[in-house]
Amino acid sequence: MSLHDDAVLVLKGYEDQEDLRQAYLDHLAAHPDAMWKACHAGHITASALVIDPERGRVLLTLHKKLRMWLQMGGHCEQGDVSVAAAALREATEESGVPGLTLLSGGPVRLDRHPIPAPCHWHFDVQYAALAPRDAQHVISDESLDVRWFAYDEVPDVADESVVRLLDATRARL
Repeated sequence: MSLHDDAVLVLKGYEDQEDLRQAYLDHLAAHPDAMWKACHAGHITASALVIDPERGRVLLTLHKKLRMWLQMGGHCEQGDVSVAAAALREATEESGVPGLTLLSGGPVRLDRHPIPAPCHWHFDVQYAALAPRDAQHVISDESLDVRWFAYDEVPDVADESVVRLLDATRARL
């Protein structure tokens, strides 16, 4: 199965955010290259909020280019077998935490946001990744910093999209 086909199946199975979900499906139907960064009309990205529910905290990255505290995530790559695998790969690469596992039940949220030209949109499929006990993180080349934040600290450091993702993740837990 192609990554494009996997994205369609994942989105067809996602039961929230109906209008946005349909916009993702319409975009995929209109753009056979929608999984790749080269699709300038916008492309699917995959991210994961790394969470430690036992300690009530999340691991965020201070994105090097955007200079914002965000969940781990990025572009799909040719070797990714699924959108979930892309999200887990991105979370592992950007956090340096081995042994992450995705929260069951598929994506937690969808978030479409504008990005600078030449592309115009990221159609982000957002998951949650559970950190193993006593996880140790590493700052990647894509980050200025990586840090754990208590749930109640997130609104003070991150934008509303991250807060919504945290809220949806906690509801899923």
